[in-house]
Amino acid sequence: MSRRTAAARLSAARLSSRRPSRRPARRPAGHLATLAAVAALLLTGCGDGGPGSPERTTASRGEAPPPAAASPFWVDPESDAAHQVRTYETQGRAEDARLMRRIADRPMADWPSDGDPAPDVTRVVRGAAAKGRTALFVAYDIPHRDCGRYSAGGAHDAQTYRNWVDSFAGAIGDTPAIVILEPDAVAHLVDGCTPAEHEEERLGLLAGAVERFKKQPHTRVYIDAGNPAWIDAPAKLVEPLRRAGVARADGFALNVSNFQTDDAVRRFGTSVSRLLGGAHFTIDTSRNGNGPLHGDRAEEWCNPPGRALGTPPTDRTGDELVDAYLWIKTPGDSDGTCRGGPPAGTWWPDYALGLARRARA
Repeated sequence: MSRRTAAARLSAARLSSRRPSRRPARRPAGHLATLAAVAALLLTGCGDGGPGSPERTTASRGEAPPPAAASPFWVDPESDAAHQVRTYETQGRAEDARLMRRIADRPMADWPSDGDPAPDVTRVVRGAAAKGRTALFVAYDIPHRDCGRYSAGGAHDAQTYRNWVDSFAGAIGDTPAIVILEPDAVAHLVDGCTPAEHEEERLGLLAGAVERFKKQPHTRVYIDAGNPAWIDAPAKLVEPLRRAGVARADGFALNVSNFQTDDAVRRFGTSVSRLLGGAHFTIDTSRNGNGPLHGDRAEEWCNPPGRALGTPPTDRTGDELVDAYLWIKTPGDSDGTCRGGPPAGTWWPDYALGLARRARA
C-alpha cells in the first residue's frame, strides 16, 4: 500500500454482516497467451524461482516456499506493515517484527487516492514491472460511496469518476495488473442501501470502468459482489452484475474486507458463477483465517476481535473457477471507529499484530 493519509486510504467498511466481486470457464486464447507470457517471465526473469534457485530448492524439499515463490503478485517494500517491521526492529521487538513479516512479506492490493490516482498507480506498476510481478489494485471512488457511512466519499459526480478511472487505467499501462472494481457498489444496490435514483448511473459507471480498464492489454478486472453473509441469495446478484459489465470483465470478486471462510465463499461463488454461465471469481482471504465473529450481528464486520490472517495470496487455488486468493483489504487497516479503532483505512498496528499472531504459520 502507498503511504497515504487516512482520508485518502479509505477501505471498504461493511454496514452489517449482510452488507459487510464474466469469464467463461474456458479462457480465450489471447488471455492464455498473456498468462503464459507472464508465467515465463516469472520463471526465467528477475531470478525469482528459476532453476536451482533457493526458492525452487526449498519447495522441492516439501517445505513451505517463501512468499515470493508461492505468488505471482508484487510485494510492496514500502507497505505500512513493512515500515512497522522496521519500527519494531529499531525498538528491539524482534518477535513482533517476525510476526509482522507475515503481513509485510505478502502481496496486498493498493487502494489509489480519491484525488489523482496516477502517482500511486505509477509507483506500484514500476515496482511490479521491475520484479516481473503482477500489480494488485482496488478501484474505490464510485459516487455516493458506502451510503455515507464509515467509508463515505467517492467522486463528486459521474464525469469526475470517469476521469479518475481514465487516469487510473492509463497509469497501469502495459504492466500486468488485477483491478478489483468498487467494493460494495453492486451489493449496496442489491440490499437497497443506495437510493434507487442512483442505480442507473452507478451501473453505467461500473460498466464504463470495466471497458476502460480492459483497454489495457494485461489488466484483469473483477467486479465486487459482496459476500455470502451479506447477500442471502446468489440470484439477486445476477442482473446487477450483468448490467455492471461482468461479461466484459474477467469475473467477480467476493469477501472483500470481510471474514467469511474460504469454503463458504467458494460455495457461494460457484452458485453465482453457474447463474452467470461459468464466470470466474477471486476471494479476499486477508483476514478470514478464523472465519467470521459470531454473536454480534450488528457490527461483526467491524474490527472483530480474535480474527486471523487467511490463505496467503496465490493463483494456485485448486479450483478452476477461483482465479486467485488475494489480500484485498490490508490486514491491519481499520474498518472504522468501532471497538476502539481509528478511522476507516487507518493503519492499526496492534490489530495487525493480532491477526499475524493468530495466523496458521
